[in-house]
Amino acid sequence: QLQASGGGLVQAGGSLRLSCAASGLTFSNYAMGWFRQAPGKEREFVAAVSRGSSTTLYADSVKGRFTISRNNAAAFLQMNSLRPEDTAVYYCAADRRTGSPTTDLRYYDYWGQGTLVTVSS
Repeated sequence: QLQASGGGLVQAGGSLRLSCAASGLTFSNYAMGWFRQAPGKEREFVAAVSRGSSTTLYADSVKGRFTISRNNAAAFLQMNSLRPEDTAVYYCAADRRTGSPTTDLRYYDYWGQGTLVTVSS
């Protein structure tokens, strides 16, 4: 029900834009988040946006470089100034509880399949 896309191979300092398309759910009812998981590491929070786009949250490691946004049918993650340490599988997720964004992955109800981002040095 969530389809993430837009990953790929990019050199350090480059940019990528990830997309997360939703189907089978009333997208506007959900806060949306992006998480990532690097090899051998736990899944970690990257960014989240509220139901109405009024509130966004970012991990400290991506503040000022990544921007989360959404429209009526999809969520996006614009990633600029990419670093090798940003290499990971990126997942989008939907949270139906309150509409406010959260960093806690336990509260997300639906997950996309992940898209691989590789940043070369």
